[in-house]
Amino acid sequence: MLELDNIAAGYGKLQILHDMSLRVRPGELVSVVGANGAGKTTTLRVISGLISALSGAVTYEGEPLTGLRPHQIVRRGIVQVSEDRDLFGPMTVEENLVLGAWTRRGVRMTQELERIFELFPILAERRKQAAQSMSGGQQQMLAIGRALMAKPRLLMLDEPSTGLSPKLTWDVLKAVAAIRDTGVSVLLIEQNAAQALSISDRAYVLESGTIALEGPGKELAGDERVKKAYLGL
Repeated sequence: MLELDNIAAGYGKLQILHDMSLRVRPGELVSVVGANGAGKTTTLRVISGLISALSGAVTYEGEPLTGLRPHQIVRRGIVQVSEDRDLFGPMTVEENLVLGAWTRRGVRMTQELERIFELFPILAERRKQAAQSMSGGQQQMLAIGRALMAKPRLLMLDEPSTGLSPKLTWDVLKAVAAIRDTGVSVLLIEQNAAQALSISDRAYVLESGTIALEGPGKELAGDERVKKAYLGL
């Protein structure tokens, strides 16, 4: 579905990614874990068209994404939730969700909203509340819900556990697994390696802009190198 082949990318003269390759198959939940500065967010920015790769290729459903603008990539079915969530704070929960469907024409809004409210019941309770007045966990659920309103075939999440308590982190990641179970492919960037690996079909360990390890999520969770470097064991 999504293929990154030998990607090099960075910012100005600072190169972050070095010959980085990964795959996401249809219906998979794939995690990329690694320390701060390893290149996780840069990877998503290359896929989303926010920065251009210096070399290598990004292919989605057999077609190259090179040269496409971010909004064109969204229309192809790839939607990213950024780490800072980018909500419209003064607007209500419902208004934020409705804006998520702006790329779709003729959408049955009530039906789509109910789909999101079923996944995140707290959003139904707070539908008339300003987004900026919600807790961090609720805002993260709203950001994911808004992305789902665009009906992505590939959902990309950048550090969804940032600033959340352990319980809220697990609630959000369980929702991510439920999204995968509906048939939406998920690329999850996460520093909380233990929980990310536990829900992943496959995972990659990114170190200094290069893939150091890859394999089934649970298999990597049991790898001694991963335990020492990322799981605190």
